[in-house]
This record gives sequence, structure tokens and C-alpha cells, in this order.
Amino acid sequence: MTKITFIGAGSTIFMQNIVGDATLTPALADSHFALMDIDAERLAESEAVARAMIRSVGSGATVSTHNDRRAALDGADFVITAFQIGGYEPCTVTDFEIPKQYGLRQTIADTLGIGGIMRGLRTVPVLWDVARDMMQLCPNATLLQYVNPMAINTWALAEQFPAVKHVGLCHSVQNTVEELAHDLDLPKDEFRYKVAGVNHVAFFLRLEHQGRDLYPALRQGYASGQIPKAPLLMPRCPNKVRYEVMDHLGYFCTESSEHLAEYVPWFIKDGRSDLIEQFSIPLDEYPTRCVEQVASWKEQAKTLTDGRNINVTRSHEFAADLMNAIVTDTPYVAYGNLPNTGQIPQLPLGAAVETPCLVDSNGVQPSVVADIPPQLIALMRSQINVQELTVRALVDRNPEYIYHAAMMDPHTAAELDLRQIRNMVDDLLIAHADWLPDWCKPAKAA
Repeated sequence: MTKITFIGAGSTIFMQNIVGDATLTPALADSHFALMDIDAERLAESEAVARAMIRSVGSGATVSTHNDRRAALDGADFVITAFQIGGYEPCTVTDFEIPKQYGLRQTIADTLGIGGIMRGLRTVPVLWDVARDMMQLCPNATLLQYVNPMAINTWALAEQFPAVKHVGLCHSVQNTVEELAHDLDLPKDEFRYKVAGVNHVAFFLRLEHQGRDLYPALRQGYASGQIPKAPLLMPRCPNKVRYEVMDHLGYFCTESSEHLAEYVPWFIKDGRSDLIEQFSIPLDEYPTRCVEQVASWKEQAKTLTDGRNINVTRSHEFAADLMNAIVTDTPYVAYGNLPNTGQIPQLPLGAAVETPCLVDSNGVQPSVVADIPPQLIALMRSQINVQELTVRALVDRNPEYIYHAAMMDPHTAAELDLRQIRNMVDDLLIAHADWLPDWCKPAKAA
């Protein structure tokens, strides 16, 4: 029996999608799911949803719940991390509210920018603890890492625990294919494409339908105002930022417009409400989404406590197909985030990069992509600068690198001066003191 452990099983999206996908996959249908979370209420809700899906499918899967991480990890074949250290409240709210006091506004704050840096500082030490436990309790397991900031986490994991088999997984490629198919009114399953870069700032280097290059249609549609159409996946955010970036840089980014708007210095600017309106940028999007998702999840879990079933359909997450490929030695291609050992030779070695990966019983093996246009490489390097300094802060336990990471962030640097950035970081480190390593404590709090 395959044992699949979820660390952070209270996640409202990933647990349900991946358990559902696994129960619909013959080689995984009878797996044991060990669900672990520190929030007893959320864990109980997740257990109810998991059991309802298993009943609905009629598989032989079993479920156990744990508040002890080591018990959940013991003997695991696969480990899936999907947690948010510090939660929506207080930490995510803090990541938005303190920067706003300095005039720095964000949309998601989980990948880059000051919010991404702070989340990385909170998250990586816990991922290291998971990896340390895995080395003792399930050394042959594969870690499927779904936690943001994906690139910072993947880079830091590889630095400290190179023996742990792990891959960072995201759904931005699949989401984008679905959105482009919607805008072009074409079947998404007929698209052929090649994507590479860093997580959330990777680009469609090739995008075709039945051998036809789709970029001319995208450019013409954007120029005429016919696309983007009404949003398919994110109703509050018409997909204008990504099309504008494509119009200037030539290629389409994998992550949503609300994400991309805060990774670059061009859209969110003090005193430029016209940009916010023109490109429909949903400031404070993530806090709003968190509130809605928690409410929806609780309502769903409440309806399942009486033993009724739940409709189970396949999601577009890579995890179940990836696990199936390893278990059955059936070749499968997924987009994975791994340390750069040369698969993108134009980017620094060691940086976490996202490329097509072959998966089989040998594990996750990245393919080489060596033809990324230079303007895209330049944008990716601006992201890697922030990621590298955050990783260096964590590995070297040097708090000064935290300030440097914030200073190098494209959006932060476009809005704030050096003293403002230092003071803002101080305020955030003080506010997050209970969630951060001791070495992060700023001098003004000593």
C-alpha cells in the first residue's frame, strides 16, 4: 500500500484535489492518506472531505489523522506540503497592512516582494524540519512541495537537504493554458507548448494549435480589444497585465495578472490610480480570497458530517499523475521546480527553475531549455536576485540579507527609498517575531 502524507492537510484546495485525483488513479486508489495539521478543526474538516471522496469513488483507500508530524511521516512514500505558516491571520494580514503604511500596495504577497520574503522566512525553517524528519523516517520518499514562495523554498531545501528527493509543483501552467484556450475559443487539449523560467515568472516559449503559432492571434486580439475576454478563473481580475507584458516583451507569462502586477515595477505605482483602473489590478486580492475560501470550505465540510458522498472529478494538479509515474514506471511529463543544474544554462546554477520534467521510477528528471529570449532572462534574474538573498539570509543566518532582498525587489524599489525599506522590514520582523527564527530579530527590537 502506498502511503501519502499531507503536511498541512487543512489546506482547502490541494488536499481535496490531490486525494480526489489519487482515488481516481488505479495504482493509487487504495493508498493510505495520513493527514496532518496543527489546527484540529481544519483537520477534522479535511478528514470528512477525504472520507466522503473515498466513499463516492468506492476505492479501498484509508485515512488517518495526526497532529504529530513525525507520526504522519513515518514510512511515507510521498509527502505533500501545503501549509501557510502563521496563517491568513495574523501573518498574511500583517504582510499587507504594514507595507501599506509605507505606501507599498500588494495583490497576493506570497511569492516575491516584501510579502514573499517574509513568507519565505516563516516557511523555510519548517520545511527544513520536515526534510530532517523525512531523512530519519522515510528517506526514500519524494516530497511534492506546493508551498509558496515556491522558488525560495525549493532553493533553500536543496541547499540544506540535497539528499531529499523533492520537486516544487504549481498549477500556473495548466491554468494559463485553460485561460488562453478560453480567450481564443479553442480546445485546450489540442494546445502544444513549451514553458520555462522561474516559478510564476515562466513564459510560453512556444504556443501552438495543430501546428499553428498562436501568438499572432493573441497579439491581434489584444490590439483589437477582443481579448482578454471576461475572466474564466479569477473573476475579479481581467487578464490585462499579462497581455500588456506580452505586447512589450513578446511572450505570455504563466502566472495570473494579479500575481504578475506585483512582481514588476510597471503597474502598481503611488499616485497612478489610472494604471490600477486601466489594467484592473485587484489590490489586496489575497486576503479577500482567503476569507472566501475558508467560508466555502467550512460550508462544504459541514454538509459532509452526516456521511453523504461528494462528487469527485479530476483536477489539473500534477501530483497524482506524478506519483503514478513513479509507482508504475509509466513515463509522464510535468512542469517541475528544481535546483538549476544546467537545465536552464542562461540562469544561475542552484536557482530554482521551472521546466518540463520526465517522471518515471527514476524520479523527476528535468529537461534542458537553452533558448529563452534575453529580455525574459533579464526579468527572471530580477526575481532570482530577491530569491537568492532571501535564501542566503536563511542559510547564513544573516539578517542583513533580508533588507538587501527587499531593496532589490523590483516593485518595492520602485516605490520606496532605502531608509523606508529598512524601516518597513524592521516593522515586519518585529510583528512576525513569534513566527521567525531568533536570528531575524532587528536591532531596534533588541
